[in-house]
Amino acid sequence: MTAPKTQRRGRAIAMTTEERDAYLAAERVCRVATNGTNGPHATPLWFHWDGTSLWLTSLSRSQRWKDLEKDPRIAAVVDDGDAYTELRGVELRGRVEIVGEVPRTGEPHPELEAVEQAFADKYTGGHVVIDGRHAWLRLTPEKISSWDFRKIPTS
Repeated sequence: MTAPKTQRRGRAIAMTTEERDAYLAAERVCRVATNGTNGPHATPLWFHWDGTSLWLTSLSRSQRWKDLEKDPRIAAVVDDGDAYTELRGVELRGRVEIVGEVPRTGEPHPELEAVEQAFADKYTGGHVVIDGRHAWLRLTPEKISSWDFRKIPTS
């Protein structure tokens, strides 16, 4: 596995690895952009960050899924803040890979055990939900960029 490209611009306001990991653990929604036949397609998704990869669960019969089957490149953004001086976020870019069966029916899969439990702990009160309509995608980023405008000096 290759380490993601380091951020060259905006390093003064970039999150540290520890800040980024804590931020991604706390936030609940990311927006993913795929390359569709009619141009970019952006949608919100729940996610799990394991410190190395962003795990996404997607309907396997969705436009997003069709886009990714044709072109696995994806960008995901997690951000928050209302005032300019509060803005912060993370962008992850790379290619997704499918992990497990499509759609997910619950077949034992060692890579998914911890991911599914962490996802359930974050979103469904610890109850793992397998509905036979979703499947797992893993984005191991080729590039990560982050920003935290709270780091901009005010004087």
